[in-house]
Amino acid sequence: MRPRTRKILLIYSVLVFMFFYIPLVVLMAFSFNDSKLGTVWTGFTFEWYVKLFNNSQIIEATVNSLIVAVITTIISTVLGVLGALVLHRYIFPGRKAISFIFYIPVVIPEIVLAVALLSLYGAMNIQLGLLTIVPGHVVFATSFVILVLLARLAGMDNALEEAAKDLGANEWHTFWKVTFPLLFPGILAGALMAFTISLDEFVVAFFTTGPGSNTLPVLVYSMVRRGVSPEINALSTILILLIIFFVSIVGWRMMRADRKGGEV
Repeated sequence: MRPRTRKILLIYSVLVFMFFYIPLVVLMAFSFNDSKLGTVWTGFTFEWYVKLFNNSQIIEATVNSLIVAVITTIISTVLGVLGALVLHRYIFPGRKAISFIFYIPVVIPEIVLAVALLSLYGAMNIQLGLLTIVPGHVVFATSFVILVLLARLAGMDNALEEAAKDLGANEWHTFWKVTFPLLFPGILAGALMAFTISLDEFVVAFFTTGPGSNTLPVLVYSMVRRGVSPEINALSTILILLIIFFVSIVGWRMMRADRKGGEV
C-alpha cells in the first residue's frame, strides 16, 4: 500500500471514529453539568447521579429491562444454538424455507412485529404485562444469535469432531468436550448481542408492555418528550460504561476460548 493511500485511510478512519464517539463523549461530559440546560456548561457536579439513584421510576424500569433482557438472552441463546446446529449439519425438506424464516426478523420493521403481537394478545385475551414483552424480543434476538453461530460453525474444523468419535467419544461427549468449546466464542457473542438488543429495544416494548411495567427505553422516551433531563445523560453514561465493561470481558473471554480451541 502506498504511503499516501495509507495516510488517507488513516485520516478517514479517525474522522469516522470521531463521528461516532464525540457525541457520546459530549453526553458523558454534560452528565456532570451543574446546569439543567443540556447545552450550557456552568460547573461540575454529581447531583444528577444522586437524583438518578433516588428516582424510583428509573430504578424500577431498569430492573424490568434487566429481567426481560436476561430471560430473552437465555431463551434466544438456547434456541439459537439448537437452530444453528440443525441448519448447519442436517439436510431435510424445507431447510431453505426455514433458514429464510429465521432471516425475516432481521429485516422486518419492528413496528410490524409489535402490531402483530398486540393483535395476537388482544385476540387471545392476554393481559399485557412485563412478560408479554419477551416473545417479541426472543423473535428478534434468536435470529441474530443464529446468524452469529452459523458464521462460527462455517469456520470450524469438522475433523476435530470426527477425531473425537474415532477415539470412542459418543455424541454427547463430543458436543461438550469438542464442539461446545469451539463454539463458545460464538455463543458468547450471540448472547451478548441478544442481551443488548433486548435491553435497548423500544418499539415492541412500547406496544406490548402493560400498565406499571415500563422498561427503561419506554420510560426514557416519556421523559425525553418533556425535555432532555441531565438525569438521562447520567443514566446514558452509566449504560455506556457498563456496556464497555461487559464487552471488554466478553472479548477477553472470546480470545481465551479461541486460544484454547486452537490447542484442542
